[in-house]
Amino acid sequence: MLKKILILFFSLGILINLFGQDKKEEESSGKFSGYMFGDYYYVVDNHSSEIKDQHGFWFRRIYFTYDYKINSMFSSRIRLEMNNEGKFKSSEKMLPAVKDAWLKVKLSSQEIILGISPTPTFQMIEKYWGYRSVTKTPLDLQKMASSRDFGLAGKGQFDEKRKFKYHLMFSNGSSTKEEIDKGKSGMLSLAFYPVKEFVIEVYGDYTDHAGDTDWYTLQGFLGYKVKTFKVGLMYADQTRQREDIEDKKMRVASFFIIGEVSEQFSLFGRVDRNFDPNHQGDKIAFIPFDPTSKSTFIVGGVDWHPVKQVRFIPNVEFVKYDENDAGVTPTSDIIGRITFHWVFN
Repeated sequence: MLKKILILFFSLGILINLFGQDKKEEESSGKFSGYMFGDYYYVVDNHSSEIKDQHGFWFRRIYFTYDYKINSMFSSRIRLEMNNEGKFKSSEKMLPAVKDAWLKVKLSSQEIILGISPTPTFQMIEKYWGYRSVTKTPLDLQKMASSRDFGLAGKGQFDEKRKFKYHLMFSNGSSTKEEIDKGKSGMLSLAFYPVKEFVIEVYGDYTDHAGDTDWYTLQGFLGYKVKTFKVGLMYADQTRQREDIEDKKMRVASFFIIGEVSEQFSLFGRVDRNFDPNHQGDKIAFIPFDPTSKSTFIVGGVDWHPVKQVRFIPNVEFVKYDENDAGVTPTSDIIGRITFHWVFN
């Protein structure tokens, strides 16, 4: 295995040298940017009576980014993230952590990325959804996958017309945390654009955990967008092996629609169906789910953007639960929020 990795990096070095010989050196340049988003929230109702009627302000994310272009071939990024824990029961200061730290090599229409970078899992879906400030994409929200990992990634297209694209990643499988085990993760996204407005994406991953506790994920996504309208449909099926007991299934489907009604206003709505209880649901930040029941998650709102870099987004999150194995139907969750989001660059 080590021999194969060394051969891979040796071959990569030769390619970089060959491509680099014909490229004219450019002056280096850097750029600071960032954004922040949060809410004023009110918990109208909740399956946990302890947090019903709780309300207040919080920042959910603050990002500070520095992008550095070394030359036409090499570029790098360092991004720091600060966030609240969103547990409703603890009060901690926001502390910075590394979100991105990578070196990118661009070879014609291909890119090779080394370091902590976005995973292929839901990068496409998040781009189409476009409202990370309101809520995460389904697999991210349900803690079925991570948005970042430390490893080696390749991405680009297979053809000159850019109809077939890929994003491949070999990584630690530990997100942005330090690696402490032998297991690794492999991820692959393949996207097809029959026309520029429409995309079909298939995705799969495998994560090697200790013992017989590996994870497998399959996901499909259909997306359509024009200037004033977007729609997306996805389904994911994840298997989590468990030693000496039946494997755990996590399946989720999601549909969203977004429409621009004027230059400053847009409307959006999304429905997620969780076909299995999420046993880690009570650990989901900012909107904990009941861990014993299947559920339907609905979010909708109005996006007011008086200028391009500033958004105010009144929205409501609603979770309706099925009857669980104990014959109990948990109380629905209803959270009203005014989300604020601004960008600087």
